Amino acid sequence: MIVRAALLTAMVLLVSCAHERDGRALVGQGRTVFRDQGCYGCHTAEGMGTPIGPDLSHIGARRSEAALTGWLRDPAAQRPSAHMPKLQLTDGEVQALAAYLGSLR
Repeated sequence: MIVRAALLTAMVLLVSCAHERDGRALVGQGRTVFRDQGCYGCHTAEGMGTPIGPDLSHIGARRSEAALTGWLRDPAAQRPSAHMPKLQLTDGEVQALAAYLGSLR
C-alpha cells in the first residue's frame, strides 16, 4: 500500500514537472512570436518596445489567457474601436503569445 502511494505521488510529480516545463517552453515561444511579429513596434513588455499602444508589462495580472487568446485572434471582435489590426497568426502562435502575455505580471 505504501509503495503504491509512493509511486502515485512520484507519477503526479513527474507529470507536474513536465507540464511546468512545457508551460515555460510555450512562454519562451510566445516571447519569440512577440519579437518576430514586431509587437514591440507598438507595445512595451519586459522593458522593450515602443509605447504607441498599451504597455503589456503586467497584462497577465489583468487578463486571462482565454481573454488574451480571443483578443489576439480578432481584436475588433472584442472591441470594435480597437486600433490593433487582426494579425495573421497560426493557432500555435496565438497560444504561445497568449501564454507569454499571460505570464507578464
